[in-house]
Amino acid sequence: MNTPASGGGKPAAPHPRKRIYALAAGVPMLALMVLLFPGRERLRAAGPANTGHAELTCAQCHTPADGTVRQQVQANLRHLLGSRATPADFLHKPVGNVDCVACHQNDDDRHPTYRFNEPRFADVRAELAPQNCVSCHTEHTGRRVTAQATVCSSCHADMEIREDPIQPTHSKLVEGKQWATCLSCHDFHGNHVRDTPRILAKALGSTQVEAYLAGGAKIYGEDVRFPARTERIDR
Repeated sequence: MNTPASGGGKPAAPHPRKRIYALAAGVPMLALMVLLFPGRERLRAAGPANTGHAELTCAQCHTPADGTVRQQVQANLRHLLGSRATPADFLHKPVGNVDCVACHQNDDDRHPTYRFNEPRFADVRAELAPQNCVSCHTEHTGRRVTAQATVCSSCHADMEIREDPIQPTHSKLVEGKQWATCLSCHDFHGNHVRDTPRILAKALGSTQVEAYLAGGAKIYGEDVRFPARTERIDR
């Protein structure tokens, strides 16, 4: 009987199952390496950049959290164990008004966020949180505005204007709950240089407004009082 010579044969091929395991482990590792590679930050984003933000780097909005990663982990562990009242920011600070205003400074804002902190807007704050820029401009949605076109109803439901110059009057529009017409005439932040229409029939159509909010063509003109900066300036 012939027996195979010891040590002289070819090494046994790995079992197919081992190859599958190796491939299953290697693919996620490769994907992680690609995601963490410098310049690939957009691949890790929660969604597409909003209108006008496509050329921004992630670091222009997402600033580093205080402390080292070790300190941040330790602080959050203490919070979980009950020895710390609040959690710590991890890796990056949450994006807030200060980050938005660093590029979008409007000294004549018709609806500045701080105004909504007044006591009379307590109910609106509970409903919409308009004191935060990101409540109406949620990032990584691919839109320009994430709030509904009818958002004005939350603050102006009892609006009356003496010697109202528009046709139909604001009170008539409020009475008819025609809140979708507000942005047909009014630029919410008042940053565009334009004459506000006084006849609704000559104003923008609701389809145009909806397309604009979704990230479409500009509808209030190109001229603005305070252009957005391409680099943030912290105050």
